[in-house]
Amino acid sequence: MEKIIVMFTLFIGWIGQAQQGIIEPVKWDSKIEKVSDTEYDIILIGTIDKEWHVFSQFTDEDGSLPSVLTFENSGRDYELLGEAKESETAKAYNDVFEVEETYFLNKVQFTQRIKLLSETVKQINVHLEYQVCKEVCINKEENFVIALDGGPVTVENVALDERSIILSNKLTLDLKNKDRLNAGSEVVSSGGNLWKIFVLGFLGGLVALLTPCVFPMIPLTVSFFTKQSGTKSKGIRNAIVYGLFIVLIYVGLSIPFHFLDSVDPEILNTISTNMWLNVIFFVIFIFFAFSFFGYYELTLPSSWSNKMDSASSTGGIIGIFFMAITLALVSFSCTGPILGSLLAGSLTSDGGAFQLTAGMTGFGAALALPFALFALFPNLLKSLPKSGGWLTMVKVLLGFVELALAFKFLSNADLVAHWGILKREVFIGIWMLIFLLMALYFFGIIRFPHDGKKTFSFPKVTFAVLVVAFVIYLGTGLTKNSHLKLLAGFPPPTFYSLYEQESDCPLGLDCFKDFDEGLAFAKANNKPILLDFTGWACVNCRKMEENVWSDSKVYDLLKENYVLISLYVDDRKELSEAEQFKIKLNENHLKLIETVGDKWSTFQYLNFQTASQPYYVIMNSNLEILNEAKQYTGIDEYYEWLATSLKYSK
Repeated sequence: MEKIIVMFTLFIGWIGQAQQGIIEPVKWDSKIEKVSDTEYDIILIGTIDKEWHVFSQFTDEDGSLPSVLTFENSGRDYELLGEAKESETAKAYNDVFEVEETYFLNKVQFTQRIKLLSETVKQINVHLEYQVCKEVCINKEENFVIALDGGPVTVENVALDERSIILSNKLTLDLKNKDRLNAGSEVVSSGGNLWKIFVLGFLGGLVALLTPCVFPMIPLTVSFFTKQSGTKSKGIRNAIVYGLFIVLIYVGLSIPFHFLDSVDPEILNTISTNMWLNVIFFVIFIFFAFSFFGYYELTLPSSWSNKMDSASSTGGIIGIFFMAITLALVSFSCTGPILGSLLAGSLTSDGGAFQLTAGMTGFGAALALPFALFALFPNLLKSLPKSGGWLTMVKVLLGFVELALAFKFLSNADLVAHWGILKREVFIGIWMLIFLLMALYFFGIIRFPHDGKKTFSFPKVTFAVLVVAFVIYLGTGLTKNSHLKLLAGFPPPTFYSLYEQESDCPLGLDCFKDFDEGLAFAKANNKPILLDFTGWACVNCRKMEENVWSDSKVYDLLKENYVLISLYVDDRKELSEAEQFKIKLNENHLKLIETVGDKWSTFQYLNFQTASQPYYVIMNSNLEILNEAKQYTGIDEYYEWLATSLKYSK
């Protein structure tokens, strides 16, 4: 039991460390040996930390990932003579994959002989992908540049054209008093937000527990552990281990996104605001909704669950692990849509991969909780309600929620692409229709394929009445400039409306959507600047505008005393050809700036080293930072921040 807890703790810790590059279990070097005038041996040598191991190129393909060597320009500048040879390996049978694996301990060496096809070749570029494992496995990559003469290598620096140099330089500001930006703790710490995501994931897991795929398995599984384990203490231990494995499985689903996030700090924001990805989410959520309505079942290949179920008969910890995987597979038809919502929601959040891990941890913890709880207190099983039609109603309820969320993603695509098809009033009207249909279902007027005998009950009718009340509340949002504060952030902004608006800025405020234009106006009028990094698909940005900026004292300060510059980092409107350019992110990589969002997201990261929204900065027209940066906060704190900054500007 102690080993499982230690394993789990290390695993969670390694997620963050691996993303930041702290864990480097293999130290690499390279060399070259000349065989003849045209033949060379390229040698890659890795020193492996104690207790770690790296898998061979030739390990069984049904097991862990093999090492893969890619030689750039092979077949053109040179040819590979046979396969890369390896240093001494070890072999061991893997009970999980049921194969014999081949791997390196302490040291790994790859030797590849090449024959030159061109006399102009001076160096060889090699890319290595490998998996290094201890209790957990980490996927790693290494790039090698090896000079044929054994001397120093030359790296060709990418070059910018003159126009790109000028436009790139304009993106970087000569900010003064930049150290003031991080004076506020909430900007540099996201721990509180991660706990909120964990709680949301936990609530999602509790909802999943109430579905027909999971709920009936609770008493069966707990009874198995308490009756088949021999002793009560062993049964409790096995149930707790089973729960820990459930958490571990769902946390593991988030790990690939950490490596994705480390490639480019803006990548998850770019992905989440991509209009076509949001359209795909729309289609997927519609598909999820109708599966919950009972028109079809979402199932993974039966061979997967059969194989896992067969493996679960293995005794000890391994068997319990496969029981946990079996639960995850057979419950997918109910948990899949909920997990899909969690994934999509985390990708559109500022915390990216860490928020996804927090949400997945909460989801897994909620699923695991009853198995451990009822194993400790088996008498509580008697208090569980019996399975029945109420489970079907939970699935239908989730179906309507998925349907509503689907149109949120379509709205995101519409906003960033400026299609103009889902204006605020149209979006609210669609939601009114969805929730009206939900009310009719609970009144018993609408039926779905898997519904049983038609029945009426006080809880059903009460819930239906509450849903009707919610529909009426939504209806108040159809009037001009109305604020649905309970749903702030979900409908499109008030200025994205069928009604004619005073401006295309939040709450009818005057704003600039270009930094240079706003700066020029601030200089001419001797006013401080409120720099607002926002996004069309940013929920928290809308909440700030509709719940905080709309407060009369905050609104008056913004309108009378500040020059508002709102920069939309997810705006997919293409820049004119004359405005497009490339920016040099490092010596070997150029980024193309071709949309409005590309320009302002890069501008934000270059000057403020953050990719989150909303992000507010106050400065004067001389680019002097006047106060700490702010993110999502409450009315009083935001007002105090604006008022204090105004004093500093004088």
